[in-house]
Order: sequence, then structure tokens, then C-alpha cells
Amino acid sequence: MTASPIAPSSAATANAAPSPVRAPRNRRGGLVQEVVLHVLQQIESGQLQAGDKLPTESAIMADLSVSRTVVREAISRLQASGHAETRHGIGTFVLQAPSTHNFRIADADMATIDDVIAVLELRISLETEAAGLAAQRATPEQLTAMASALHGFASAIHSQSDAVPSDFQFHMEVAKTTGNRHFADLMTYLGTHIIPRTRIKTADQAPEGRQAYLERVHGEHESIYNAIRHHEVESARAAMRTHLSNSRDRLRKARDEAA
Repeated sequence: MTASPIAPSSAATANAAPSPVRAPRNRRGGLVQEVVLHVLQQIESGQLQAGDKLPTESAIMADLSVSRTVVREAISRLQASGHAETRHGIGTFVLQAPSTHNFRIADADMATIDDVIAVLELRISLETEAAGLAAQRATPEQLTAMASALHGFASAIHSQSDAVPSDFQFHMEVAKTTGNRHFADLMTYLGTHIIPRTRIKTADQAPEGRQAYLERVHGEHESIYNAIRHHEVESARAAMRTHLSNSRDRLRKARDEAA
């Protein structure tokens, strides 16, 4: 099914107010994953820590507008992944990150430009394929959520923000649009610190200036979005690869100039 055009130009998005849009909610599996991601994001942000009790089923149902069955399936998935445990008669509690998970990117692993470049190389391999899958599978609702993230980025550029939240949200929406929950799970795990400028002031140090730098990034996002919107699989892969490779190459140049 081909979505109706939503292609936001840089000029149009600059004046558009971001409007939060939820991912498609017409399938229970998608709703379960939405609840799982919501809880994992709270854990990552520190809102929920090891030993904390999760909100009640009723509270989650009211907060996310989902059924009790969806909440229970989501909690079962969190238990299976080792992120939570239910103590009968007491409630469900957050556990320490499972020790059996060997893969980890800690703050110490993002301390230098070379560290950030290494993570970008990982992202190039993963997100290039994610963009291709998204181009195959994107629904109108998912394209609207992606466009909303673009609007947020454009607005942030003109409000002197670093645009990190909307930058991450755009990449998260691409991951969700793959229809493969593992892409979204990995993006949730990595969090906003995978955006290079959270570690290195690439925007402020850009020769063309902060705003021009962010507008260029925004233009790269638009290229990815338009390829996905038109269901152009190879173009979507190429646009994502170009976007992330440009980030990597800018960091390499900054590193070499500082040497």
C-alpha cells in the first residue's frame, strides 16, 4: 500500500509544530512492544531503577491506553528478558541488567572520538538494513510518526536546541518501521548517547556553523524519509548509509585536524 505524500521540505518543517504521533496500534503484538519499550526507556533514563516497583497494571493501562492482556504480555516479556520479576501478592520489580548479556556500550566506551566512530560503524551496518526493511514495510501511520520527528528536528534547529531528542526519535521510528522488534530494542538499549554530538560538540565546531550543520543533518534525514515513503528499498539503504558515513567522516576529519 502506497502512502499519500507527506514529504516535508526544510522550509516547511521549520515552521511546523511537532505533534506527537503514536505508532500503529491495530495489532496486539505492536501494543505489547510499545509497553515493553516504554518501560525499558524509563529504566534507561533512571526513572525506574533496580529494586523499584513497576506501576500497577491499571496504571499502565490508563497511561498507555492498552488492555490488561497487553500489559500482562509485556510484563511476561520483561521477565523473560531478565529486566523484571513478579513477586506474587506484592508486585513486579525492576531487576539489575541481566549479567548474561555480554554486549554493552557504557559511557566509558564513548569517551573518545575513536570510540564514537566505532559505534557509528556499527550503526552503519545495522541501520542501513533497517532503512531498507522500513521502505518495504512502512505504513501510513508509521510515516506520519517519522514525519513528526522531522518536524521536531526542524523546530529544534531554530530554537537553538541541539536537536538530539528528535534526532534519536527519527532513527527510532525507522527502527520501529522495520516490523522487527529487535531493531527497536537495540536502539532503545543504545539510547540518545549514540548521537555523536551528545559526546563531541560537532555542531558547535562545524566550519559552516551550528545552524548550517544541523540543517545538513536534517536534509539527510529527509532523504531517508522520502526514500522510505516511496518504498524505494535501495535508495533508503543508500540514504541511511550516506547519512551515517557522513557523520563518521566528519568525526575522522575533526580527529585528524586535532592530531
